[in-house]
Amino acid sequence: MKNVKTILYPLALLYGTALKLRHWLYDKNVLKSSRFNFPIICIGNLATGGTGKSPMTEYLIELLKGHYKIATLSRGYKRKTTGFAIANQNTTAIDIGDEPMQFHEKYKDVTVAVGEERLVAIPQLLHDRPDTEVIILDDAFQHRQVNAGLNIILTDYRNLFTRDFLLPAGNLRDIRPAAKRAHIFIVTKCKTDLSKEEKNDIIAELNPEAHQTVYFSETVYGRPYHLFTKEPGNLDAGIPALLVTGIAKTMYLEDFLKKQVGHFEMLRYADHHIFDLDDLENIRKKFEAIPGTQKVIFTTEKDAVRLKKFEKELAHFPIFVLPIKHHFLFYEAQKFEDQVLQFINSFYQPQPKD
Repeated sequence: MKNVKTILYPLALLYGTALKLRHWLYDKNVLKSSRFNFPIICIGNLATGGTGKSPMTEYLIELLKGHYKIATLSRGYKRKTTGFAIANQNTTAIDIGDEPMQFHEKYKDVTVAVGEERLVAIPQLLHDRPDTEVIILDDAFQHRQVNAGLNIILTDYRNLFTRDFLLPAGNLRDIRPAAKRAHIFIVTKCKTDLSKEEKNDIIAELNPEAHQTVYFSETVYGRPYHLFTKEPGNLDAGIPALLVTGIAKTMYLEDFLKKQVGHFEMLRYADHHIFDLDDLENIRKKFEAIPGTQKVIFTTEKDAVRLKKFEKELAHFPIFVLPIKHHFLFYEAQKFEDQVLQFINSFYQPQPKD
């Protein structure tokens, strides 16, 4: 692995040089960055995938949905369409991408939009949904055409961006100094018993600016539910399982299932994999090869929206979805929520008269 990184390091240097030039052009206002007089929250990271952006978007939706009209705006990665679109009752994951489809299915009162060019998509969104009061940009930190009012960066506890390298030698898609534009860091997927000493060591390593706050969260798995009927299921140590997933990082999910169900097999696909009939046949064969009659299939919420189109083929399988959410450590959830609400309220509180 070290030899491979050594070979790829010159390419990473070239990529880093191009990124530094791009940031310099934005910092010098040669390339323009637009700011809206409107509460826009950007959730992103410096690395490629797997830091928990989707569950953080859902965390914010849960926090805000009873108070504000919310819209999410994503690129719609791996969708088969282009341009701006707002999800409706006929939308599928092929139309808008798996993560936006996940938001659309779970939160019917939230406007879910996609658009590659955020600078173009935001005015379109506000035109089509003029009652929108907050926009959450999913995975848009590196897109500097829009200067969001609140930037949240997520970084994986096991692979902090401070310890990573630029593509293709590592997983970073942006240079480390770009993190200075963030307002909030969240160290995600932490161990439950993270000590205060390690917390302080990580904060020192991240070296936040005076305007930046660092939080820590763990991934919490909810009760599984059936892909089609939504009936609740159980995590039973005596029942063998097949894990079917196409996500960036499976290690945390694997660790969780090892503790909950003991033995399980896994079919792993590429991140955002579009399942086809051949995949279904592989799933069937793998599942049938597992000994016993009491057995189940587990998948993630992101994978579930790409499997739902095969209801006819999968309806007779005991296939269950494992939901996840963020849980803030050190009793700092309220502090984080207050910071988000304070940002939004600053746009809507009456201004003092002269």
